[in-house]
Amino acid sequence: MRKFVILSLVAALSACAASETKTPPKPGVATLDVRRTAASTEALDEIAAAYLRLTLEIGTHEAGYIDAYYGPPELKTAAEAAPRDKAALLTATRELMAQIDLAARRIPDPLERRRATFLRAQLRAAETRLMMMQGTRFAFADEAERLFGVRPRLKPLASYDAELAKIDALVPGEGALPDRVEAYLDAFTIPKDRLQKTFDAAIARCRGRSMAHIPMPANESFRLEFVTGKSWSGYNYYQGGYHSLIQVNTDLPIRLSRALDLGCHEGYPGHHLLNMKLEEKLVKERGWIEFSVYPLYSPQSLIAEGSANYGIDLAFPESSKADTERDVLMPIAEIAVPSGDRYWQLLAAIKRASGARLTIAQQYLDGEIDRPTAVALTQKYMLVSAQRAEQSISFTDQYRSYVINYGLGETMVRAWVERGRPSRDEMWRRMAKIVSEPTLPSDLLAR
Repeated sequence: MRKFVILSLVAALSACAASETKTPPKPGVATLDVRRTAASTEALDEIAAAYLRLTLEIGTHEAGYIDAYYGPPELKTAAEAAPRDKAALLTATRELMAQIDLAARRIPDPLERRRATFLRAQLRAAETRLMMMQGTRFAFADEAERLFGVRPRLKPLASYDAELAKIDALVPGEGALPDRVEAYLDAFTIPKDRLQKTFDAAIARCRGRSMAHIPMPANESFRLEFVTGKSWSGYNYYQGGYHSLIQVNTDLPIRLSRALDLGCHEGYPGHHLLNMKLEEKLVKERGWIEFSVYPLYSPQSLIAEGSANYGIDLAFPESSKADTERDVLMPIAEIAVPSGDRYWQLLAAIKRASGARLTIAQQYLDGEIDRPTAVALTQKYMLVSAQRAEQSISFTDQYRSYVINYGLGETMVRAWVERGRPSRDEMWRRMAKIVSEPTLPSDLLAR
């Protein structure tokens, strides 16, 4: 496969150079060499096919590397039947990056150029992950930048102390602050026998608000499951054909606030919607087969997690989230409706302190603190029980610098969507653009 791609690319570029016209264009008339454009696009298609096979082969070396695949099953079968070893895959990854650098110079179409840039960034992440599989270790910030396309700037933990003071005032009493917060929030736990109805209602409202602004395929659907034994609270397994499996982890009691959060994040306008639009707009309409595979450790994840997190506020702006929880979900969950706004004020304050999670992850993964210290700091700054803190650090153990994609991704998506104080309709239009095009973190920083 590798030799075929290289030879085809060289042949395409040679033919392109030989066919360039020697007749000067007429003054004032824009010209485009259609033959060169076609050759460059064909070369990019071949690189995309090699990238797809490469990604599927890498997935045989690490469980969970492939987050989603809905291309031809025979390609996956072939990749799994005869995968190259990690050293050979690393060499192939670097060769494909060099080929993209060559091909990209001759691509005039802006969206095709973005496609090439996207492929280049995904391949750099693949190179990094293959190096990590073979024992290379990067500093937290370097790893995050190489895998996810942005270098995190982390705040010192002490910068969150002022937020903890506000939380302390909201939940007065004796004992450690995390214990008081946990005890207060326990009153908003969804009973197990009400989980299905509560989540069904929450996801239906997330879907309705998203559908009002972003068209969806008529046959789209999802299946909801409650599971145990996971380091995460929720997960979307996109299965192609506009269908997802959404799983919610019930290892720990599920609070009411998670219903709309997970409904938006895993469903609409989060992961389910994003994957549907990529399949619809890029795979089916354009034939860009590289988007039929989603490697988890790639810049694609910052866009996915960032848009999914921001989608909560986009779908439920201002007081509408609290209103929906108070008027719709609490009665379904048979949770007593609080008389004031303290509950929602507390949740907002906890979210403002949530950036501490990244700093704790950096210190832990860089070896500055040990695991018990990381758990203790997570309890302190995330205001959770020891059990929830253990689950959080277990996630960091498993996914490492992936943790940046949630908070940092949300911040970047929010800044891009809300730039210039747009109307609500324009905000949704921008969100649709993010989830329907080959978007990179760098695109969100460009002005």
